Amino acid sequence: MLKAVSYLSKNSVSRRTAWSSVRLLSSGPYGKVKGSAAEAIEASQVADGARVLVGGFGLCGIPMGCIQALQKTGVKDLTMVSNNCGVDDWGLGILLQTKQIKKMISSYVGENAEFERQYLSGELEVELTPQGTLAERLRAGGAGIPAFYTPTAYGTVIMDGGFPIKYSSDGKVEIESTPRESREFDGRGYIMERAIKGELGLVKAAKADTFGNLYFNGTSRNFNPECATASAFTIAEVEEIVDIGELKPEDIHLPGVYVDAVVQLNVEKKIERLTLAKPKSETEEKSAKAPSESAQRRERIVRRAALELKHGMNVNLGIGIPTLASNYLPEGVQVMLQSENGLLGMGPYPAPGEEHPDLINAGKETVTTLPGSSIFSSSDSFAMIRGAHIDVTILGALEVAENGDLANWIIPGKMVKGMGGAMDLVSCGSRVVVTMDHTNKKGASKVLKKCSLPLTGKGIVDLIITDLAVFEVDKSNGELILKEIVDGMTVEDLKEKTEASFTVASDLKPMQQA
Repeated sequence: MLKAVSYLSKNSVSRRTAWSSVRLLSSGPYGKVKGSAAEAIEASQVADGARVLVGGFGLCGIPMGCIQALQKTGVKDLTMVSNNCGVDDWGLGILLQTKQIKKMISSYVGENAEFERQYLSGELEVELTPQGTLAERLRAGGAGIPAFYTPTAYGTVIMDGGFPIKYSSDGKVEIESTPRESREFDGRGYIMERAIKGELGLVKAAKADTFGNLYFNGTSRNFNPECATASAFTIAEVEEIVDIGELKPEDIHLPGVYVDAVVQLNVEKKIERLTLAKPKSETEEKSAKAPSESAQRRERIVRRAALELKHGMNVNLGIGIPTLASNYLPEGVQVMLQSENGLLGMGPYPAPGEEHPDLINAGKETVTTLPGSSIFSSSDSFAMIRGAHIDVTILGALEVAENGDLANWIIPGKMVKGMGGAMDLVSCGSRVVVTMDHTNKKGASKVLKKCSLPLTGKGIVDLIITDLAVFEVDKSNGELILKEIVDGMTVEDLKEKTEASFTVASDLKPMQQA
């Protein structure tokens, strides 16, 4: 659900008059302030075939005014580098509608139906890249580092190559991804990724001074700093421009050395997934109703997953069932929830009227912060993930194999959502817990001898929690150990529903619940 929101910072209305036409029409002492997005785009000299780096995560922190101005120029055959492509009629989605994009380099297709349609029909080239790798490729580009090694996607199709970048109109693969160079460091596998740089960068910030120093609001920071630093010409779309000196040095999130043009615009902000805290009366009414069978299965998984969260942990919870685990924390247990779009210390959904388009989670839902929270860029977010500073990751799956292989991001030719941050999260060396239904809608096992879908990670799962059982993955022997089983089910019954082989723990327990 999209909700249109008009938002200005507290000081922007009062300062807008003070700026008046004199300041806004002048280019400032450094010549960076432009009178319109069109003027800024013209100054960039962007041409057909350019590579354009665009900040934002979902619809949060996107430079919409500059995107609209770029559309009006009619430039075409663009390679766009952005975490995702907005929605059908907002964000970069409007450039898809006018067929100005030749290639997307992204981590997530998401809910943009036109993006998925153009890719599968052969109208659009798409290079899907793990979210943390994308952030680091941009950061490296801005830092003058040509390439780097990462454990993310080792052992997957990203490493092996051959993934479809472009289909022909008859559905055949026309362009395939190339294999990555791989090496071992300290006994662990890594792949080499090349840096990304662009001719033009479009970023969004809350404030700028006339030198181009930027201040970002909430989680709108996300990919914006990385896109700014990696671009030859960066345009910052901001809600307020102030004189040099009005931003304290310690409040500047991105130095103006990376910014070439600044334009003040008042563009509508949209919330992609307005998610609010439910009134107590509604919650009580819902709990009074008899839950459906699927709801009971879901709650069983969630309550078991909550037991994996220990006091003081830093935790990343995936979209869907994993997110609900924090609702069932045992008494006295406090954890810091990390959202890979740049938030540590994520709070509950906001009360009606308290939502903000600049504060969302990785599922693009509106959220709040808690005391002790911190907000940072996408590259910093994945540095803490890749560096194993997050204690545990809980996420969903399409398939899990008995050796700990995980597949959860694509069904080739049918569902192309992208890997998002999943490949980074599961490859960092922290504990990985998978939550899912034991069987699919047709009754076939999702716990397999070998995954049939493209892998998210190879041999990386530590624990599998389904609605029927809990399995520990013995990675040294590549096998599953049944640790817990749901009441009313025998081991023999479970074997009939499980393709993978497993051994039974000597201390097999009933499925535990928080």
